Amino acid sequence: MTPSPQSFDSAPTVSERPSVVFGLDQPLVTDGGGSIAPLTIGFETYGALNSARSNAILLCHALTGDQYAASVHPVTGKPGWWDVLVGPGLPFDTDRFFVICSNVVGGCMGTTGPASINSATGRAYGLDFPVVTIRDMVRAQAMLIDRLGIDMLFCVAGGSMGGMQVLQWAASYPERVFAAMPIATAARHSSQNIAFHEVGRQAVMADPDWRGGRYLDEGVRPEKGLAVARMSAHITYLSEQALQRKFGRKLQARAAPTFSFDADFQIESYLRHQGLAFVERFDANSYLFVTRACDYFDLAADYGGSLARAFTGAKTRFCVISFTSDWLYPTSASRAIVHALNAGGASVSFVEIASDKGHDAFLLYEPDFFATTRGFLESAARARGIAPVTARRS
Repeated sequence: MTPSPQSFDSAPTVSERPSVVFGLDQPLVTDGGGSIAPLTIGFETYGALNSARSNAILLCHALTGDQYAASVHPVTGKPGWWDVLVGPGLPFDTDRFFVICSNVVGGCMGTTGPASINSATGRAYGLDFPVVTIRDMVRAQAMLIDRLGIDMLFCVAGGSMGGMQVLQWAASYPERVFAAMPIATAARHSSQNIAFHEVGRQAVMADPDWRGGRYLDEGVRPEKGLAVARMSAHITYLSEQALQRKFGRKLQARAAPTFSFDADFQIESYLRHQGLAFVERFDANSYLFVTRACDYFDLAADYGGSLARAFTGAKTRFCVISFTSDWLYPTSASRAIVHALNAGGASVSFVEIASDKGHDAFLLYEPDFFATTRGFLESAARARGIAPVTARRS
């Protein structure tokens, strides 16, 4: 499915690969005291904005995701990362809703990040790019939503790092979020989460081709280090049950071990493939910045150590979703969010989906997840007064 061209009053025309640019007079001031200007935000849209501008949904992508939620990825040629949920007749029904997904600030798919040219120096930012936070990512998204002329989002939804953005939206802009779906996420990064990210960062920085972050200036890329970082992270996205079911101890295209350090086992070959494929579409410095943004995320810390205070008096409707085999962001992290929402007086429902697919279950077709998403959005749409689709396109 390709994005639908849309026009907005005092807003850009959304083209096949849309983006907006905020000039030097509209800098994004970061939590760390930095400033990003000019700022480009790449995004995709699906469906149409209704006349009341009340049907807009913002999808927030995960760590190494991008704006191509339901579009063919321009680099890999693969379907969008949430095409099982976004489209005509699907839970995020593009016959009914106007779905927006933007690349996060610090990313590498059209939004300003460390690989972008620094106007002050004429070369890639590299490590001169300001360290960004989840709140900075959300501020940039709010700038985009303002530019599109949308006062209130019908829903903000996302999983993993995207779920962190959902929580930050609800805390920072409660009056602008009618419904929120934080999925397979947490209100802060745990010590274990930070540890896995640090292993990945060190793998990137240990690659001789990283060159202190100046690899683009020197015409090289730290592909080996970034591939190892991806391999390490990918393990955390799966469950032991899923790995055992899919790979077990099966050998890769051989009848016996080679007694070498070649990829004897299928799981070794799989991880190496994941690492090599990843470096084709992702910037190494962006990996450092987005993992750091997750590590700094601690929503309660911004409210005197009380997560409930972040949501006190919130009018937003919440649906919190976790998966039984997710050990990266386990159900206990979602329950902590639900308890805080209850303590803050928010309207919240909670569903734990039985799945053996691990953290990545939120990206896959799980019937109960599919039904939960559809049911929540349908209920919220009725409350918002968004009319149902009366006739499907053929």
